[in-house]
Amino acid sequence: MATFIGFNTINQNKQFTLVDFDLIKRDLLNAFNIRQGELVGRPGYGTLLWDYLFENQTSETQSAIYTEIQRVAGGDPRIYINNIYMFPQENGMLIQIQLQTVATTDAQLLSIFFNQTQRSASYV
Repeated sequence: MATFIGFNTINQNKQFTLVDFDLIKRDLLNAFNIRQGELVGRPGYGTLLWDYLFENQTSETQSAIYTEIQRVAGGDPRIYINNIYMFPQENGMLIQIQLQTVATTDAQLLSIFFNQTQRSASYV
């Protein structure tokens, strides 16, 4: 696997460097926490997923959520999605994404909780 190196200051004390899959996870979570259109100069970056969380969970809404997750993850050329699992919760939604990095055959399951009250996404 190629070594991806980046920096993160969120919840870090002294070690700010992230590499490989840890960096990919951080970048993906950043994209899910930014509403589409909020990042200056990059109107297509971010997600519309927050708009769907407040809707009734019909099959159309679930299809739109799947499509939005694939669109956001598709913006990162280092990964692709194998499977998406969605579990509505009382205060939000738990989404499990099985990701695979392009350079390897290893897949990892990420569990992301989208909290409606705090308007934030975090790994569980």
